[in-house]
Amino acid sequence: MQPHAAAVRAYLKNSFPTERDVDDIVQESLLRIWRTRLLQPVRSAKALLFQIARHTAIDLRRRSKVSPVHTVRDLEGLHAIEDGADTIGVLSRQEKILLLAQAIDALPVRCREIVILRKLKNMPQKEVAALLGLSEKTVEAHLSRGIKRCGSFLRKRGMEDSFSDETR
Repeated sequence: MQPHAAAVRAYLKNSFPTERDVDDIVQESLLRIWRTRLLQPVRSAKALLFQIARHTAIDLRRRSKVSPVHTVRDLEGLHAIEDGADTIGVLSRQEKILLLAQAIDALPVRCREIVILRKLKNMPQKEVAALLGLSEKTVEAHLSRGIKRCGSFLRKRGMEDSFSDETR
């Protein structure tokens, strides 16, 4: 297929003169024909290569109309993310919350229920016990086990202060 790449490139430049990513289209077309040839025999590889290149270029043009990409020269002027300590703090807090949610999700079912009710919903131990039909000692044991497991989960992922006020 490689010997036909130059001809396909010339065809694309002629048929799609505004397309800047001609080399990418050629590469994608070669990859697609290679995958096709692995699955089934191809009668005319050259014809199929040109057809795939044409369809790839058309698809790329359609996508650029739906979601145009505008090049930006001055990246400093974009202000995509506000710089500052607060932004870093918000992102860090979101990561910690996500990790805590993963830690809680990894707990056994009963343990997870108790940790959520006690620590996230601030339900008194007596009410949790009554709601789940357990003794207060059992609730206390599950809560202790859940907190230890969550702490271990978080420490393994680099969070030292696993249950500070920030994550409660």
